[in-house]
Amino acid sequence: MTPDTLDLIAGWASLVLTLLVFSYLLGDNVLYRIAVHVLVGVAAGYIAVVALESVLVPWLNDTLLADQGARSDATMVALRVIGAVPLLFGALLLFKLSPRLAPVGNLGLAAVIGIGTAVAVVGAVAGTVIPLAREAGEAVGDSALDGIVIVVGTVTTLAYFQYWAVERGGEIRAPRLFRPLGAVGRLFVMVALGALYAGAIVTSITIFGDVIDAQIRFILDRVGG
Repeated sequence: MTPDTLDLIAGWASLVLTLLVFSYLLGDNVLYRIAVHVLVGVAAGYIAVVALESVLVPWLNDTLLADQGARSDATMVALRVIGAVPLLFGALLLFKLSPRLAPVGNLGLAAVIGIGTAVAVVGAVAGTVIPLAREAGEAVGDSALDGIVIVVGTVTTLAYFQYWAVERGGEIRAPRLFRPLGAVGRLFVMVALGALYAGAIVTSITIFGDVIDAQIRFILDRVGG
């Protein structure tokens, strides 16, 4: 099959799926559900292939199926253990299929959640919190106004998300010190969310325009050809 034929098939498939998605404008229908099922199926298949070829197979080749070569016996034993541990936790997850054996599967689930949480926390601190703190410090040093806005925004936003409360007159209310700070922090949160929402809308419109432009060009090319 030639590349031109593949491009032609991909173009028609893209056009058909786009029309199926647009059918949702008429209400939830079978055509739209077909497009959604195709999207979910293709995404799941792609993720499975990527996980198999980029994660599972290299991991097995480097651990359980690795050649000894110049490695010592102790090193090989350590590699085999390291390679078997993730497979063991994965096998434990299969016990979740049985209600009676589900508690055994919870061990594997706890390992997955714990490791995932630890990786996420480390990634957030190293990749987000520390760079943002560094950039904020540099901004404070470069511009007094920017520094004041950053410091005030950070402090008031943290005050807005605090959960200290006192009971007065039968009502649970935040301490007086945090009320004005929380109000300012809420303003910063609203501005930030508004900017993010506007950016999401602009991005969606841009993608929508690119898709429509590609589909119109494809149709015109077929009609002109």
